[in-house]
Amino acid sequence: MYYTKEQIQQARQMDLLTYLQRWEPQELVRVSGSVYCTKTHDSLRISNGKWFWFSQGVGGVSALDYLIKVNGCSFLEAMETLCGRAEAGLPVARGSPEEPRPKELCLPERSPTHHRVMAYLTGRGIHREIVEYCIGTGRLYESLPRRNAVFLGFDSQGKARFGCQRGTGKARFHGDLTGSDKRYAFSLTGDSDGLHLFEAPIDALSYAALCKLDGMDWRGENLLALAGVHRPSGRGIPRLPLALESFLKDHPQVKTVYLHLDNDLPGRQAAQGILAALPEGIRGENRPPPFGKDVNDTLCHRLGISRQKEAQKRER
Repeated sequence: MYYTKEQIQQARQMDLLTYLQRWEPQELVRVSGSVYCTKTHDSLRISNGKWFWFSQGVGGVSALDYLIKVNGCSFLEAMETLCGRAEAGLPVARGSPEEPRPKELCLPERSPTHHRVMAYLTGRGIHREIVEYCIGTGRLYESLPRRNAVFLGFDSQGKARFGCQRGTGKARFHGDLTGSDKRYAFSLTGDSDGLHLFEAPIDALSYAALCKLDGMDWRGENLLALAGVHRPSGRGIPRLPLALESFLKDHPQVKTVYLHLDNDLPGRQAAQGILAALPEGIRGENRPPPFGKDVNDTLCHRLGISRQKEAQKRER
């Protein structure tokens, strides 16, 4: 799709607060005065025509920046969102910014094949059987036109309520889909009384691959990807991530939570916060990756994937 310079300039002039007030008022939460955050990202602050996502260290001015840096849209996808909504007018009444509204998940077009996604994930050490299971159960598909890997999470009625994308090309790209509800993050569910937590779907699938290597039944395990982590602020009572809180509510048989978050400062701090916030009766164990930064690093090391391939993996 082609956009004129005038359309691009007009899109860049749309500030984030105006965008959210017009088309996603359910996302706005007033912090104080003219300062807002969003329901999805409580560390993202909007003030004086600018926004900054403190947990990720990124910011910007326009809604276009937000769609790309926070929601993970490509430039063309962000332009399509802004121009399409501008042409459609105001689909919802503005009402109160704090008024909750159901989210509508915007899913990219599906590719009739999944060759690129299969090659990408198996190239990162994830067993073909695990990838095929995720595709067969609707948790994973390949998008058009970018051929990204799209990971989905579902509610109790089987409706897709969360989605995130991962680029399969050379450019490093990942992010949540517009309208994602983090309460329903990507997961694999089994009959175990334990739950394994990860930051990203690829780490969850990498753990399943490690289980398979060890002769364990990976389908019997509960694996939940938190769609990133929130670093505790040190103020107030620690709270559980929405995805974990929802999973524990829907799976009362879970008695132990195993944390496999990234072996870096944000991951370690998030693990401490989660362990402190676990409800009574739920035991927590911190199990950071024994090698590298994340679980996929551990898998690649175990399989003998070369350092050159690991470097290429980090660029994606």
